[in-house]
Amino acid sequence: MLTDPLADLLSRLKNAQLVRKPTVSAPYSRAKESILKILLKNNLIQAYKVTGKPPHLSLDISLKYHHRQPAMAELKRISKPGVRIYAPVADLSRYLRGRGLTILSTSKGFLTALQAKKQNMGGEVICKIK
Repeated sequence: MLTDPLADLLSRLKNAQLVRKPTVSAPYSRAKESILKILLKNNLIQAYKVTGKPPHLSLDISLKYHHRQPAMAELKRISKPGVRIYAPVADLSRYLRGRGLTILSTSKGFLTALQAKKQNMGGEVICKIK
């Protein structure tokens, strides 16, 4: 049993990219799939698909590389089970500075910081990806 499945997904992605693997597999959850949809939409992974039969579903993720360098240089979990980090809409500009993508968990699901700011919503800061 994992205490933080989202951190497990980020670790799997980071470790697979460090050794230049073309694909990586992770146990399925709707939260993980939502994060992967955001990564796919922002062109940070090539593709993903759900495989297996319930209750043993898994996610097969195809990683993306640019000139043999990983598309995601840094994946960092911000809000952890022991210390939750929340950002109201007024503080989202701090997460929009610089290069990268910040993913938030809001009442409307997982959104990027830019999407959340456009919808005038704050939420829990899940991770930062550069």
